[in-house]
Amino acid sequence: MFVFNFKINGNKTAKIGLAILCIIVLLLTAFVCYRVIFNNFFKTNDDYLANATFELTTQNYTSVLQNVHNDIDTYVGQKIKFIGYVYRMYDFTDEQFVLARDMIVSSDFQTVVVGFLCHSEIAKNFESGRWVQVEGTITKGYYYGDMPIIEVEKIEQVEEPTDEYVYPPDDSFVTTSTVL
Repeated sequence: MFVFNFKINGNKTAKIGLAILCIIVLLLTAFVCYRVIFNNFFKTNDDYLANATFELTTQNYTSVLQNVHNDIDTYVGQKIKFIGYVYRMYDFTDEQFVLARDMIVSSDFQTVVVGFLCHSEIAKNFESGRWVQVEGTITKGYYYGDMPIIEVEKIEQVEEPTDEYVYPPDDSFVTTSTVL
């Protein structure tokens, strides 16, 4: 049977351990700095999202509408696409209309008109009640107060959808950042 005795110089071992620990910390620090400065470690998808077009559906229509109206500045510049019918008020210009949907507000199917105010040079070509699909960008405008206005980039006539009604905003709808 062999028994080995090792005598370890505690002072020397501590110095070597501390030196190794310092080297590891310096290497980690250098690596993190390199990633932050040269590899855009904190780069987000904002460039992608700025060019993305968000499509509204029957299920999220009023939730998105409510969020955008409550916090216009966050959504300015967001591209949006949705279907609704042309609805005009008596004091609109020829270039303005609401891209509207009927929101059911009671169990006996009473509805109210909800929608985004839109601005388009060719709006007058679409009569009230006509179903259209609009693509545009959210801007901040004024109509009896600050409100989001869709600057229409593309508008085309579509058939009336089978799910023409929308429902009140859903409390479970949560947006993240400027993604609707």
